[in-house]
Amino acid sequence: MPQMAPISWLFLFLFFTITFILFCTLNYYSFMPSSPSSTELKKLNLNSMNWKW
Repeated sequence: MPQMAPISWLFLFLFFTITFILFCTLNYYSFMPSSPSSTELKKLNLNSMNWKW
């Protein structure tokens, strides 16, 4: 069974590492959350919690 040279292992490691980093960054930046509208912000402010200690 033939063996791989160390430079081939290094190339494979770099290739998969760069691919993984690209996948993670594209996955992170592809999701654009929608900003809440002004009515939703007003609802959040009205429902304040009063802690009774």
